[in-house]
Amino acid sequence: MDDAEETSKPHDLRDRLKAFAQPFVDSLDTKLRDQVDARVDARVDATLSARLAVIERAIADLDRALKDLEARLG
Repeated sequence: MDDAEETSKPHDLRDRLKAFAQPFVDSLDTKLRDQVDARVDARVDATLSARLAVIERAIADLDRALKDLEARLG
């Protein structure tokens, strides 16, 4: 065996291993991305719901205050 064959064998083995493992890595990456997306979506929904509830309460308070003011003036 010459030096060129010796140096190409580890590289070929690495390429074969990558080719063999790539579908597993891609599948795992997709599953993890889906889990992260679902968790982020859930947190965003919870945060938006909480903030919207505060805004809705503030609007209801303003509506009551306007009705009271109208009743006093009218």
